[in-house]
Amino acid sequence: MKNAFIQLHVSILLAGWTGIFGKLLTLSPGLIVFWRIVIAGSCLWLWLWFRKKLEHVTTRDKLGILAVGALLATQWTLFYASIRYSNVSIGVVAFSSIGFFTAILEPLMTGRRISIREVLFSLVTILGISLIFHFDAQYRLGIVLGLVGAAGAAILAVFFKKYRAKYSSETVMSWQLLGGFCYALVALPIYVSLMPAEPFFPVWPDTIYLLIFAIPCTLFMYLLQIQSLQHISAFTVNLSYNLEPIYSIILAMIIFDESKDLGLSFVGGVGLIALSVALQTYAVMHDNKKSKKARVEKLNAALAKDRK
Repeated sequence: MKNAFIQLHVSILLAGWTGIFGKLLTLSPGLIVFWRIVIAGSCLWLWLWFRKKLEHVTTRDKLGILAVGALLATQWTLFYASIRYSNVSIGVVAFSSIGFFTAILEPLMTGRRISIREVLFSLVTILGISLIFHFDAQYRLGIVLGLVGAAGAAILAVFFKKYRAKYSSETVMSWQLLGGFCYALVALPIYVSLMPAEPFFPVWPDTIYLLIFAIPCTLFMYLLQIQSLQHISAFTVNLSYNLEPIYSIILAMIIFDESKDLGLSFVGGVGLIALSVALQTYAVMHDNKKSKKARVEKLNAALAKDRK
């Protein structure tokens, strides 16, 4: 269990570097995503082949997951564009709105009832983001791109959950990356024609940054998360990942000295977002406690009935 928690928190720290590399790399967001998919996807497919863990996937599901991969590539591009037009701290804070979009979009897509509590808690996050948006006018485009990317990530989570019920996480992710690659091949010529001219192949030091970004901070992060899930509940993993934006902000302050660009409005906005996370955490823990108590009472009642 101790090793599982170490794996989990190493994966969170690696995830916290994602936004940092989005700022370090001089490539445009579209090319960052393209090379991330190429490197991480190739390594994942080789790893699955070497471990003989390639699962059979039906043609219908392959097409579905490939389409989701196109959405994944788009969402990643929006995230890095958000960082490019603002900074790392603003980008990861805007992405924190994923909870709000999930609370709204998942019920609409799955047919389950909308949780008023989830919506209310998530609105606190939106208030935090709006506080930053209102006062830091120079970052508005970055915030808007981050919000759209967060909405895409919320939709991705619903689809990933759907296919994860049929196949392993590694299988779903491998086909998603392949779908993202196919989409990038089609969209890249259009993207390149619209963007300022830049080298297609990364140059030094982007080459090293991309290798570290795509392998440790994408593939290893993902595999460590999967390994930790074998011993730790999904709730604990998801709860722990609330630390990711905090890690990203701390790293950005150390590496890019972003603290000098962030005023009181940012601090107030982050405070509201932290409050939202705390409220959601308390609510879920309270529900889990009640559910566990109800199961124990039901089991005790059944045992008492058997004794009679």
